Amino acid sequence: MHAMQYAITLPADYDMQIIRHRVKSRGHLLDDFAGLGLKAYGVRERGVDGSPVNQYAPFYLWADPEAMNRFLLGDGFRGVVRDFGRPVVQHWQALYHRPGPAAGAPPRAYTRRTETLTEDADTAAVITRAVAGHEELATTDGVHTTALALDPRHWELVHFTLWAQASHASPGSVGDRYEVLHLSAPDTGRLGTGRQW
Repeated sequence: MHAMQYAITLPADYDMQIIRHRVKSRGHLLDDFAGLGLKAYGVRERGVDGSPVNQYAPFYLWADPEAMNRFLLGDGFRGVVRDFGRPVVQHWQALYHRPGPAAGAPPRAYTRRTETLTEDADTAAVITRAVAGHEELATTDGVHTTALALDPRHWELVHFTLWAQASHASPGSVGDRYEVLHLSAPDTGRLGTGRQW
């Protein structure tokens, strides 16, 4: 499993209805994309929930790295590049994934937080603690899905959680908060459950 995200930061006066319309008219195109575990079409709007920016930032969990490559080199991503320029695509090796109690409901929000591992950190111990935190989080009311992934180039963890309602993401949640406009999840069952090593 791989996690992936690109973020397109838009001007402060950008009409975010354009993005909402884009997702409404095109989001379904990945609903049957083989190898895609899930794609959360996330947006942040300047001044809403503390966001300093307007941003379109979909987050992906890939069940198959070949599918990720097929997407990045295919027509779908070509449309993103045509309309917004080629964004930096972050990607992480997945360490953990688990559906939560609200996995049957469409998610309305996601939170994403990065954590840089210090040079002197015991990597295995930090990751073990992070996995334990996600195990606990996965049992929390309102959690649709939670995942943890690692970028070993920068020694950075990404914590990702989908929430059934935007209000569930508020209390005690840490990180950037995004509204989910659509969820494509054709191969969620192939993501595996629990620890990925």
